[in-house]
Amino acid sequence: MLATVVSTWGSSPRPVGSQLALRDDGRMVGSVSGGCIEDDLLFNYVGAKSSTWAQQTTPLKVRYGIDAEEAHRFGLPCGGTLELLLEFDPASADLQMLVSTLEAGYLVCRTVSISDGKASSALSSKPDELHFDGKTLRHTLGPDYRMLIIGAGMLAEYLATMALFNGFRVTVCDPRAEHIGSWSVNGVRIVTEMPDDAVIEFRPDRRTCIVALSHDPKLDDLALLEALHSEAFYVGAIGSRSNTANRRDRLITYFGESEESLTRLRGPIGIYIGSKTPSEIAVSVMAEILAVKNGVTLPEALSVAAMKAQ
Repeated sequence: MLATVVSTWGSSPRPVGSQLALRDDGRMVGSVSGGCIEDDLLFNYVGAKSSTWAQQTTPLKVRYGIDAEEAHRFGLPCGGTLELLLEFDPASADLQMLVSTLEAGYLVCRTVSISDGKASSALSSKPDELHFDGKTLRHTLGPDYRMLIIGAGMLAEYLATMALFNGFRVTVCDPRAEHIGSWSVNGVRIVTEMPDDAVIEFRPDRRTCIVALSHDPKLDDLALLEALHSEAFYVGAIGSRSNTANRRDRLITYFGESEESLTRLRGPIGIYIGSKTPSEIAVSVMAEILAVKNGVTLPEALSVAAMKAQ
């Protein structure tokens, strides 16, 4: 069964578009709430074989939190209500093709007919809000957020770990054998080509962030140049205020950039939390990346440069 949050009222633990896949043996992937609704879906679909869900073939709309008592029972805050569309036994071949297309980095619009449960998927040119009118569900799904890290030092390992548990697909690029040879974080793609070539091959899009951590201008500068002229939502480089200023001067003097074209280049990266160790710096950088990803404008007072200037 595939459950999709199609609408919410009041406060809701998960936004519209959130999904949960539930297998006949009870294995679940994804989430539509804080846990209580998942338990109820599991009970009704797997534990209660005599329920109407056992014979259901077409999509079913269900609502949780109709009143304050039910909202409290299902852990919905402040009397929230959410509505789910349940698809029973969706075609696994179609879902596998959908997943493969998303993993290839494409945006996909999935359409479901409520009358017969038939679903189709097509490439989409732009993100769009979920549409559900009781007859048709149109759900635009994007590929994973991706992070490309230049430089394979200890800071990169901490940042990669945090990016992975925040749902990013992570690639680390470092042509220096002595650095990449000691890499210890699993689940990360490793490339050893020159970073500017790696950025081009990465095809950065609006769900991509690129972070230069090598401290080597020969590696960082050309990669940042390529990244700045891409759609990446975040482009930044580690370094002190003086190193950051020197980098900007190099890009303007030798590569024809301007103050205007360097507006998107972040540095020193991170938000100011008084961090000193690689692990704390990684927290600072990851927090800034997530803020930019989520459309949050951070006050200038939180920037590392502003705080260091005091």
